[in-house]
Amino acid sequence: MKWQAAAVVLIFTTSTSAGFAASLDCAEDKAVFLGGDSPVQVSVEIADDPDERAQGLMFRKSLPQGHGMLFVYEHPQPVNFWMRNTLIPLDMIFIDQRGEVRHVHPMARPMDETSISGAAIGDPAPDRLMVLEVAGGEAARLGLRPGIVLAHPRVPTADAIAHCN
Repeated sequence: MKWQAAAVVLIFTTSTSAGFAASLDCAEDKAVFLGGDSPVQVSVEIADDPDERAQGLMFRKSLPQGHGMLFVYEHPQPVNFWMRNTLIPLDMIFIDQRGEVRHVHPMARPMDETSISGAAIGDPAPDRLMVLEVAGGEAARLGLRPGIVLAHPRVPTADAIAHCN
């Protein structure tokens, strides 16, 4: 597998209660997160069919900083993950259909088959459209937390808080 660099051009004004007033040139292989101190980019590999999602990051021995796998579902739904055959600790960032990060599960343990829910206890809207997996500790290092927003071409335009060109 090769990681390819892609340019992402960001032009910001201000955020509003209705969303981000920004023009984003998004790319399939980049996840751009807004709402922190500055935009955060993660190079992503897309897993968007059942076989790719089932395989995920199993059997990988490493995952570079700033890289991850973005799991994309056909429609928002409750999701649960586990770490079967996963050799490295992972952070899991659960994202709704608007692109909002709703839950972060840090440092999932390698080889653990305990179910990891995509929603925090009591979340009134537990459906997720996407899940980003990054190396354990990356979510904290990058400032990925509930409430920030993903700009990506796979976030449906009609629902997106941050829009792509």
